[in-house]
Amino acid sequence: MRIYPTMELQNGRCVTLDKGRLDEAMIWHVNPTETARSWAAAGAEWMHLTDFDAIEGRDTNTELVEEIIRTAEMPVQLAGGMRTREKVEHWIDKGAGRVVIGTLAAWDPNLVKELAKLYPDQIVLAVDVWQGFVMTEGWRNQSAFTPEAFIDAFADAPLAAILVTDINSDMEDVEAQLGLISGLAQHSRTPVIASGVVRTADDISRLAYIPNIAGALVGRSLFRKMLDLNEALEVATAAHEPVAQFQ
Repeated sequence: MRIYPTMELQNGRCVTLDKGRLDEAMIWHVNPTETARSWAAAGAEWMHLTDFDAIEGRDTNTELVEEIIRTAEMPVQLAGGMRTREKVEHWIDKGAGRVVIGTLAAWDPNLVKELAKLYPDQIVLAVDVWQGFVMTEGWRNQSAFTPEAFIDAFADAPLAAILVTDINSDMEDVEAQLGLISGLAQHSRTPVIASGVVRTADDISRLAYIPNIAGALVGRSLFRKMLDLNEALEVATAAHEPVAQFQ
């Protein structure tokens, strides 16, 4: 299972949100580009980057995002504001390893299927779930899709992954309840990346043994120092190492 150290940007700064509220972000006084490089130095193979300003329709962080992509020393999975074909193709052209699409997939699923075919293994479908339905537009609007139906709509698309966020767990900051994500991982043909459920190394251990979970985003717990990245990577790697049998 792959760990994706996760950075969220707002007004050029690293932030984490309190219960999903963009207007109450906690600011972390760290250098975003240096932080990204430190994650690569620790052994991370990918990072996840969310641009909250892009979700709001602003390009405040564009130059910083480009710099992180250029200098992170690992591929970047980029999310935030991917609501047009032009935006998706812009960031792939700028070197993003993957782009994450959620709202556009609900608005125009045929376009996203086409993009997945044009850019195989570079399109990630975001499935943000709240009270049994997929949320769009930065968790503001509830769609008519159940997560199962949403995943089924893209069953034949060559997606890189499906990023499932348990919004309830993420916003309430409770101990991870893995039922939603494990059920959707079982339902999906495409590997699932879990979001919103990692607080501690124990959560990684539990995720690692759920079939079809290919990775997990780890952000807030890193910045709050509830979890060390080296420990997270070690736990994720060790979970599937062969164990010698007693004779």
